[in-house]
Amino acid sequence: MAEKVKPIKLTDTATGDVYTLEFNREAVRFAEARGFAITEVEKFPMTIYDLFYYAFRMHHRNVPREKTDKMIDDGFGGIAGIPEGMLERLVELYADTFGTLYDANAENPRMVVEL
Repeated sequence: MAEKVKPIKLTDTATGDVYTLEFNREAVRFAEARGFAITEVEKFPMTIYDLFYYAFRMHHRNVPREKTDKMIDDGFGGIAGIPEGMLERLVELYADTFGTLYDANAENPRMVVEL
């Protein structure tokens, strides 16, 4: 079994607020329902704002989009100021959620399918 990707912790030094960035199925469904595709992040860098916003959904559902955009712009000085490795970790966290969709070793005794 693969090791779980560790969440990202952000601390706003001005307010002391701590945020945990991570994804679960609901957060990914929320993103996909709005047309987000993780495969587009490298191709369209502005979607990094989307990925960052959706990463708040699991633990900080009430943080508005305007605030997460401002965190990137003011807190990091824009996309170029995002620390090395953070974007890769966000993508890993997003992708890690898909591992929850199946378990190759699982047995499902309640469901029988006949075709």
